[in-house]
Amino acid sequence: MTASDQLPAAGTVPAGNGVERLIRALPIRWRILAIAAVNVAVAVVLATLIWDGGKVLSTAWNDLRQVRDSDQLLGLVESETRRLQNLVQRYFNRPDSVVSAEILLSREALLITMRSRVAADPILAPSAEGLTEAIERLTDGFGELRLAQATIARTYESQVLKPAKQMASLYAGIDEATGNRDSPIWPTLTRSRETYSAAVIAANSYYFSLASGEAAEAQQLLGAVEQTIPMMLDLAENELQRGRLQALREQTSIMREGLTRLAENFETRARLLRDAIDGNQIAMGAIMDPLSRQMRTRAQQAQERFDETLRNVYWNVAIVAGSFLTAIALMGIAIAHSISAPLHELMSTMNAIVRGRYDQRIRGLKARDEIGEMARAMEVFRENAIARQRAEEELRASKERAETALAELREAQRSLIEAEKLAALGGLVAGIAHEVNNPVGISLTVASSLAHRSEGFATELATGQIRRSRLAEFVDGTREAAAQLVGNLQRAGELIQSFKQVAVDRSHTERRQFDLLESTEQILSSLRPGIRKSNLTLRVDVPAGIVMDSYPGDYGQVLTNLFLNAVSHAFPGGQSGTIRIAAARVGPNEVEIVFADDGRGMHEDVQRRAFEPFFTTRRHLGGTGLGLHIVYNLVTRRLGGRIALASALRRGTEFRMTIPLVAPAGEAHPSETSK
Repeated sequence: MTASDQLPAAGTVPAGNGVERLIRALPIRWRILAIAAVNVAVAVVLATLIWDGGKVLSTAWNDLRQVRDSDQLLGLVESETRRLQNLVQRYFNRPDSVVSAEILLSREALLITMRSRVAADPILAPSAEGLTEAIERLTDGFGELRLAQATIARTYESQVLKPAKQMASLYAGIDEATGNRDSPIWPTLTRSRETYSAAVIAANSYYFSLASGEAAEAQQLLGAVEQTIPMMLDLAENELQRGRLQALREQTSIMREGLTRLAENFETRARLLRDAIDGNQIAMGAIMDPLSRQMRTRAQQAQERFDETLRNVYWNVAIVAGSFLTAIALMGIAIAHSISAPLHELMSTMNAIVRGRYDQRIRGLKARDEIGEMARAMEVFRENAIARQRAEEELRASKERAETALAELREAQRSLIEAEKLAALGGLVAGIAHEVNNPVGISLTVASSLAHRSEGFATELATGQIRRSRLAEFVDGTREAAAQLVGNLQRAGELIQSFKQVAVDRSHTERRQFDLLESTEQILSSLRPGIRKSNLTLRVDVPAGIVMDSYPGDYGQVLTNLFLNAVSHAFPGGQSGTIRIAAARVGPNEVEIVFADDGRGMHEDVQRRAFEPFFTTRRHLGGTGLGLHIVYNLVTRRLGGRIALASALRRGTEFRMTIPLVAPAGEAHPSETSK
């Protein structure tokens, strides 16, 4: 007897407990429908719980979001207020019309924010009026301070500096009116002049440093000068001396009075700074500090409510789901056990098919019950398995062909990337060659002219009829030609040296230390020929002293690709515009480099795909779509940094790169990783 003969026949029900007999009495499809119905019930119940919990979570989340929005708005107001205060302090440390205009613009922007956004915010609205009044008082105080500053400048010019100059002229006149240095007035005049010089120094020091001791010293020294004038009047030898000594006394008195008024003006300015600026800063701080604490408290409370609501929803769903899943599991076990016995024979046949024995026939194909349907389905499966085996063989062959094609595609991509880099370098070579050709051509013209003039001068010299004026003319012409030769050849040498450094960095991937400003200028010097041919303005704001231990060649490739991308896409057809390159330290170990233009900008779909390889909007004009892909790989892999893109139509594009000062070790070059 075989194993199959020991199994019960299809459609028979083996002996068992009453529950199993009850389940086996139902068709299999009904059993499965029962499980499905329970699952649907579970899904409906869970969906209802999740819906109710979602509404509660939505309310809690809206509260939390409102608090966070208010906190962000308060942070914006605090930031703009600090900026306004810093601009005011900056103006009075170094008065500047540009800073003054910036203060007025900042004030208007801040007041607009207060009246439009803060006044409409449900949390910040009660404090909006007080903050607005404090800001207006601050700017009104700034206007008064400007007037006080102008008064100080006028007082210094007219009542201190002007009489000081008059006194210097009078001293010189008295000196001229004195016959000789043996005159009795001379020692007193010398001491008086020295005292005057010390007084002028002290007065200037007081004006620029506001040191009260310097003002007292200047007054004391001027008093000493006044005391010497009667003595010199007694020793005067002529009326000219006496007249100038009387004028000296008047100017000394004017200067002393000017110092007194200057001190009063400084005191007025200090009072305005204390009351109008510092006082309003304290008032704004008194309003904003409680608001900040209130924001933190509300944010914490909203977060706690959100977390508690989320926990409640989680536990409710978990309890209900656990209960239903337990019931479904028990039900499934019972139904599975009721089906497993009739399927045992089919399973053994299935195992044979799984082991690859597709020639074994399946029995019971003519049965009318569910088992028969499964047997017929298994026969279809066997036929499909045979077809799949054939398809797998064909798939393996196709995979081998696809892998070959993929390797060829990667090699082509690497070649295109290298070609893109070489094309950029070739453009730089052409530009530098054009720039070097100008000073070299001028030098050649000057040298030729100098040679011609030298031959003519030699001919005149040989005849012996040379004149001194002709010799002087030849010497002056030779000196001017030499100066032009030196200047143009130095310019050519600087261009060649700059391009040499850029070319060395581009052609080698060695890591070295370099100054960011110096490297940037070298790279831009090779790009300036392209700038001159266009209507573009280049602005560079890179501070000196940022030393990087990185790869200058890759950094130069990044700037070059961004520049060429801007010329081609941001300013098509020779449009005018501005390209800005700026850098600043970010923390102790990173530097942020910004490359921005005010060109045509990008659509959102273009921004999303800007760094993808082979994506370009200028395919019809020969674009490869690799420029920004190379930039992304160099910044994120080779230089170990991050790059972000922001753009808007007709408002320009900005690339913001955050790069470590010390590049990571061991990162492969992008051209190597593409192999």
